[in-house]
Amino acid sequence: MEFKHYSVMLNETIDGLNVKENGIYVDCTLGGAGHSLEILKRLNGTGRLIGIDQDADALNAARERLKDFDNVTYVHSNFENIKEILSDLSPEGVDGIIADLGVSSYQFDTPERGFSYRFDAPLDMRMNRENELSAYTVVNEYSEADIYRVIRDYGEEKFAKNIAKHICLRRKEAPIKTTFELNDIIKAAIPAKMREKGGHPSKRTFQALRIECNRELEVLNNTLDDMIDCLKPLGRLCIITFHSLEDRAVKNSFKTNENPCTCPSSFPVCVCGKISKGRTITRKPITASEGELEENSRSQSAKLRIFEKAE
Repeated sequence: MEFKHYSVMLNETIDGLNVKENGIYVDCTLGGAGHSLEILKRLNGTGRLIGIDQDADALNAARERLKDFDNVTYVHSNFENIKEILSDLSPEGVDGIIADLGVSSYQFDTPERGFSYRFDAPLDMRMNRENELSAYTVVNEYSEADIYRVIRDYGEEKFAKNIAKHICLRRKEAPIKTTFELNDIIKAAIPAKMREKGGHPSKRTFQALRIECNRELEVLNNTLDDMIDCLKPLGRLCIITFHSLEDRAVKNSFKTNENPCTCPSSFPVCVCGKISKGRTITRKPITASEGELEENSRSQSAKLRIFEKAE
């Protein structure tokens, strides 16, 4: 299957990155390389792009799409390793970093990857298929309390407790192996009245399982400061999130990096010695235009936030 991914808020992101023609830029989630292609179009001979992705399929597709450019370095890794990656490839720092945290259309629409509740497929959901932890492991080996925690915290699902209970009852009979098996369990755990509204009953649970088995929030929270530290003066970080937990993490990180002072408000001057790393360009997140929403409904929940490193 062809690797396809709609590049959400493409123009807004590239504009926000403020690309310099001789700059060094990092795409932390290379995917279908839509954002990267636009960055490369704006670079001259000395400009460079470093593309990171944990999905080998994505890297192969990006290599094909960007084959006309010889100023790209491809890295098969999770962006949580950005500090280590750039210590080798660009120790002096970079001029811009982007991260599109959405799951690619390719991943959603390839049944055997197990990301979607629309196809009957093995429970997988690993973005890096070399990782051991999959949705199958979470569903069949986690305790009921941990499954409840995952669905409640990462899916913000009000019926998390009942879904976890139903999962554990069903797996006593036999392992839960497929997405459709899980769909049936989730459906049975949600009252019929509530299933009539709010979209597909499995949406929140599948999101939660995907976040857990890919450690998405953990990676994001552990890496935001590193991303800012890797920027050169006036370099920019653009991050596109797709649900409230991600957006909150980015918003709070940007706020803390802009104003890290921990002194009580009653102090006349700062004595903690913590210095601002830069400023948040987007006081409110940028969202997709009406035209984009008509073209790609998956952009509906996307939010773009931008941070600029201090001089």
